[in-house]
Amino acid sequence: MDLGFTGRTVVVTGASSGVGLAATRMLLAEGARVAACARDGDRLDRALDGAEGELHTAGCDVLDEISVGEFVEQAAERFGGVDGVVNNAGRSLMAGIAETDAQQWRDELDLKLFSVLHVVRAALPWLRRSDAGAVVNVNAVLARQPESRLAATSAARAALLNLTKTLAADLAADAVRVNSVCLGLIDTGQWRRRYESSESTSDFAAWSAELAADRGIPLGRLGTADEVAYAIASLLSPRASYITGSSLDVGGGIARHV
Repeated sequence: MDLGFTGRTVVVTGASSGVGLAATRMLLAEGARVAACARDGDRLDRALDGAEGELHTAGCDVLDEISVGEFVEQAAERFGGVDGVVNNAGRSLMAGIAETDAQQWRDELDLKLFSVLHVVRAALPWLRRSDAGAVVNVNAVLARQPESRLAATSAARAALLNLTKTLAADLAADAVRVNSVCLGLIDTGQWRRRYESSESTSDFAAWSAELAADRGIPLGRLGTADEVAYAIASLLSPRASYITGSSLDVGGGIARHV
């Protein structure tokens, strides 16, 4: 199925690895013009070396409002506008309440909220001009299903889910759709690093299957970045024109909420 991205421009943050990189590659393959950014511009360029399609890359700190504004403006000038945004910048803080200090709480909330607000505000004038303006915020199942060992991250994820719903309502009058993709355990660099540091005698497939069983994932495995990218592209697509304010779980059934 043609998802309708040909000739459209999409901004992707956190694009140098994992889900952001997979989304960038998939959108390019679907014919989109992609403006991709990451904190480490050199790493981003290496990751996308050889990528086919119309691509603009830049180093950009999503917590720096001026930097974000300049990046989005450059993308809009080069490609003639912005039709979509994928807010993917993020991280997880593995710590319980007792181990998380006040600054770490502030840092988690700043990253989860302002990495989205800065980009949406910068892109909004262009999204309003598009006939298919859309935003997808990459979130986590933690937003509805918190874990005590990820106390600050869980709370910040819940705040982002709430913010996404508010943005969807506020921007509906401008025909700009806003949705969430909520991830479970995805096979990205962080899990590969944890496997390598575990000194396990099993191969990664067996190790990750054991992890999936321990975490209660019904499908019995970790997800892939490409599986998440497909969900992102589907919600971003003009073909999803009547979907806004929604959240799509990509977690192999790990979510327990109704």
